[in-house]
Amino acid sequence: MTGQAPLMLSVSGARGIVGETMTPEIAARFAWAFGTRLVVDRETPPTVCLGRDSRASGAALAQGAANGLMAAGCDVIDLGVVATPTTGLMVTATASAGGIMITASHNPNPWNGLKCIDGGGSAPPAADAAAVIDAFHAAGESLPDIDPDRFMAMESRGDDTHIARVLGQVDPVPIRDRGFSVVLDSVNGAGCRSGLKLLELLGCDVLHLNGDPTGEFAHTPEPKETNLGTLMEVTAESDAVLGFAQDPDADRLAIVDGDGRYIGEEYTLALATDYILRRHDPAAGPPVVAANLSTSRMVDDLAARWGGRVVRSAVGEANVVEAMRSTGAVIGGEGNGGVIHPGVCFIRDSLGAMAMVLASMAEAGASLAELVGAIPSYAMVKRSCSLPGSGGSEAVAPVLERVRSHFSEATIDASDGVRIDIEDRWVHVRASNTEPIARIIAEAPRAEQAEELIATVSELAGWTLD
Repeated sequence: MTGQAPLMLSVSGARGIVGETMTPEIAARFAWAFGTRLVVDRETPPTVCLGRDSRASGAALAQGAANGLMAAGCDVIDLGVVATPTTGLMVTATASAGGIMITASHNPNPWNGLKCIDGGGSAPPAADAAAVIDAFHAAGESLPDIDPDRFMAMESRGDDTHIARVLGQVDPVPIRDRGFSVVLDSVNGAGCRSGLKLLELLGCDVLHLNGDPTGEFAHTPEPKETNLGTLMEVTAESDAVLGFAQDPDADRLAIVDGDGRYIGEEYTLALATDYILRRHDPAAGPPVVAANLSTSRMVDDLAARWGGRVVRSAVGEANVVEAMRSTGAVIGGEGNGGVIHPGVCFIRDSLGAMAMVLASMAEAGASLAELVGAIPSYAMVKRSCSLPGSGGSEAVAPVLERVRSHFSEATIDASDGVRIDIEDRWVHVRASNTEPIARIIAEAPRAEQAEELIATVSELAGWTLD
């Protein structure tokens, strides 16, 4: 990431470089644009929950966002440093009109940003997110004065409320009876306190790595294999049965088995899906699972095993949630380690994912490796390419047309970039929502088959892959 990176505005919110394209003034304008939509047709001022991850820049940006919200006519509930899913469920727990989370998710420092949350406790649909962006662009440099009758109140019960919601979705007793030893890497992010407390309440003996929420990330924060060497080493050398890795705002989870082997992000949703579908009551009808177009087909195989089906959405948490709500999905998420359990909240949630994985191990009497071994496996390859300027769909449009033409005999989904399905393999190419890059993801029974698809697309695009 360079200091020249632009302000990224998308269905995922706003992200930029602190001090350049992300400042308290920009945070105030973006929050004002969000808040003005909440006050429309309301007889009383709406309340908005405001949370932030542990980055040092978060406090100033949160104050800017609070000022923007109060200038728009909203009251603010300040949650402090909490996970993104905590902010989401506190919106519904406090009957607020919406929420804002100050975070750049997996992006490293010096990135930071804002995620909007609607009154249902989830990322707003794409059309609503676009309207907020339009209002942000239309806003002047100076905002209205803060209404002196508006207030900002502190609320410190977010973590406990979140943990209670998670514990209501699993049976803690079998987990406690097993007395699991677990390694947790919280990357000094927002999930430090709540992640540790949840695992201890589940009776786990926890070795906590990077458990101080300073925002000084001990390693590159995205929970990929290349960034989790210490977690893998410590888990292998200890008596732990597995290791968990959270990202900075604790909405994503990667997993390492007891031998220190990186299970990865894709298996997080697969393992949670397996747990939920095994417990699904057939009398309730065939279960539905929602996932985005870039998520492994492991979930398709699991759904078929239990008589269910998978619905696919465009990439982006808001799109998955929209698909979940419209189909009554029992679980959903994304292959980046994001699990969404409706019983907890409609936001990706590392705490719920940890609990479901441990519950599955306890109830099945199986090791993590045994659970993973029972899930059909594929090889997935993820690559990216830097795009000029601010990136976006316009930058990849010519490439998408060439890809569609080349694979004209395949099954094509063009709802988000282009996904090409060919028998037992697929490739998906699209512009990122959060960075000025294009992403190419391919999956096949063998790694070389996935690499071949990646190579074909990159040749068609004329891209040099990172």
